[in-house]
Amino acid sequence: MTSRVIPVEAFVLVVFGATGDLARRKLIPAMFQRDAAGQLPEAADIIGVSRGRLGEEEFTALAKAAVEEHVPEWERPAPLVERFLQRLHYASADATGDEGWRDLAEKLRPYEDRIKVFYLATGPALFGPICERLGRFGLAQGDARVVVEKPVGNDGETARAVNEAIGKVFPEERIYRIDHYLGKETVQNLMALRFANALFEPLWNAAHIDHVQITVAESLGVEGRAGYYDKAGALRDMVQNHMLQLLCLVAMEPPAHLAADAVRDEKLKVLRALKPMQPQNWVRGQYRAGASAGGPVPGYLEELGEKESQTETFVALKVEIENWRWAGAPFYLRTGKRLAERVSEIVIVFKPVPHSVFGEAAGPVSPNRLVIRLQPDEGVKLWLMIKDPGPGGMRLRPVPLDMSFSKAFGVRNPDAYERLVLDVVRGNQTLFMRRDEVEAAWAWIDPVLDAWSQSPEPPKPYTAGTWGPSAAIALIERDGRTWMDGGV
Repeated sequence: MTSRVIPVEAFVLVVFGATGDLARRKLIPAMFQRDAAGQLPEAADIIGVSRGRLGEEEFTALAKAAVEEHVPEWERPAPLVERFLQRLHYASADATGDEGWRDLAEKLRPYEDRIKVFYLATGPALFGPICERLGRFGLAQGDARVVVEKPVGNDGETARAVNEAIGKVFPEERIYRIDHYLGKETVQNLMALRFANALFEPLWNAAHIDHVQITVAESLGVEGRAGYYDKAGALRDMVQNHMLQLLCLVAMEPPAHLAADAVRDEKLKVLRALKPMQPQNWVRGQYRAGASAGGPVPGYLEELGEKESQTETFVALKVEIENWRWAGAPFYLRTGKRLAERVSEIVIVFKPVPHSVFGEAAGPVSPNRLVIRLQPDEGVKLWLMIKDPGPGGMRLRPVPLDMSFSKAFGVRNPDAYERLVLDVVRGNQTLFMRRDEVEAAWAWIDPVLDAWSQSPEPPKPYTAGTWGPSAAIALIERDGRTWMDGGV
């Protein structure tokens, strides 16, 4: 089976921060993959912008190295790489000054008849200054769109300030706040599972679902991001955006249709229905030295190069939604660095059968579980109870109906950025966050951040290579439940 390639209109993608990590690891490889798939029209170009004074040949060499590093060799034949590199151009501009902006405006003059996408692959402190100059130098006119990366601000107040600065130049319908988790194939399949199958939606409520678990675990530490991470922490870095967006997609009511604002209206209702957090419902941790598959690994403080830090590298939360659909069915969220394995998944745990007719000899009857895995192997598992084959009486065991997308469809799963950047070109905002969503998420997160900043209690230590502090296990087990590690 081959995936269907839907062409897009002619466009120019202008990437600010084009020599940075995000551009090299994600954006440039993503655009190469779409070009290799035949999705980019002939009149589609990419202009890299950064403060450095590079020549076009130097930027092209950087982009070629990025493709070679992040795209498997069999997916990048030399002719396709050369064709892609012909699309690339470079301009130098100062995000906080006026130097280079007139040259950039001149470079964009031949593209006046194309869709312009300005991608701000920079820190949030530069979003406002870049947008102000885009407006002042006449680059935000017409149908120009701007894409901003998370995090949008460090708290509710700074998020509002960033949104105000962007909103002075671009109207809301041309602002795309990107969360790459929403571009993952499995996340979109969550909506298909719910709203295209009569099997699930009638059961998708607290009357039939016992609880939901959302895990985003990383086996790596902070690596080269220690400076940024120590100012952010797991709550800002993962929960405020990625995990709350996943929660919203699981919990939202069916939209009337899949228009962007219809979906985002329903997500906003979920955010506004979140019960304020209490201290007994959160755990924060920080990893210490331990071991991974590659051998011994340092602790967070060693990687940071400091003697102490109150920054959390692990968070576990018990979240309650105060509405009719979910009252009584909690959502347990956990995320962290240096955990036992790299996995992102959503586990829907259904209520057990009210009575087992099989007797003790058959064994326990486990509740059904729907496991939606985002990474590393995107797919869906539905755990059911079946009879163990063979004579000798009724013996029960849980067995998964397992669908790996790569195996089921025989195609490569596109990276989230491949889909999301082209959604910007199409003008489709369904998978992007609206301003009121961002600010509602911060309104729920801010009291937790405030409580942590005022608490003398440090994050609870946990050994690298484990599933976090023991308090995270106690958080869920005091409710008579357990974490489903690996979806099992």
